[in-house]
Amino acid sequence: MSDERASEPLPLVVIVGPTASGKTELAVRWAEERGGEIVSADSVQVYRHFDIGTGKPSAAELARVPHHLVSVLEPNEPMDAALWAEQAERVILDIRARGREPIVCGGTFLWVKALLFGLAGAPAAHPEIRARHRERAEREGRAALHADLAQVDPESAARLAPNDLVRVSRALEVFEQSGVPLSRFHAQHGFRAPRHAARLVGVLRAPAELDQRIEARVRAMFAAGWLDEVRALLAAGHAGARAMSAVGYKQVAAALGGEAPLELESLTTSVVRATRVFARRQRTWLRDRNVEWVAPPLTRSQ
Repeated sequence: MSDERASEPLPLVVIVGPTASGKTELAVRWAEERGGEIVSADSVQVYRHFDIGTGKPSAAELARVPHHLVSVLEPNEPMDAALWAEQAERVILDIRARGREPIVCGGTFLWVKALLFGLAGAPAAHPEIRARHRERAEREGRAALHADLAQVDPESAARLAPNDLVRVSRALEVFEQSGVPLSRFHAQHGFRAPRHAARLVGVLRAPAELDQRIEARVRAMFAAGWLDEVRALLAAGHAGARAMSAVGYKQVAAALGGEAPLELESLTTSVVRATRVFARRQRTWLRDRNVEWVAPPLTRSQ
């Protein structure tokens, strides 16, 4: 083998899989065995104060292995796939420069795709446009931006909630810079050729086992004080935060806001049901990917 080939980095390990399958456990064990550091690919764990309901790594797990892009943003700060991929790329380069191995771990598959392939076509983020959108939303309400989007990109408007300021602003931002609807970029451009040689690894769980794990996890979250966490977030003015629309947080916030029953068992059932639906969508996405499935116990990485 030439010196050039010998210096090539190993394929980027990416731990994927449905929620509650054991991704964090696998990533931590493999990072310990491989001299690695974990790069989180989770669109809710990236935010501070959204802790219990996201299944963030525990204090013990954070102490065992360095983690990156966990709890790095305030709840109302913007983050999307392109911005995250830029940050993750820098983190990965830094980890490798220090002689360590990066291990990406998370269930936000659009972010994983953005990292591995890059998002093609659409203009880059424009801070001044985003600031103008935020100011208008504060002045006139978020529905005003959504109404503008419906005029120029009805397809994107139909799939985005009026309260989703980050995504509505991004769609408007793309149109303002290019004159082309974001939905057309999505339809016509897709993803480029791979940017990373990657090894996708998932934890093998039978559907019935995963259902049981989801219910146990949700019950543990409520026992750990999830209701109080969401109460505090709402009291701090984060009802419109993007992360509040995540599975679980959405149901809990609705119950606390009087839009749904607050009785704990009924709320638990609602969150478990929504999480299982989300997990099925994740499994569907993974079905078409070349994933190496690892059966527990999650040790002996190769």
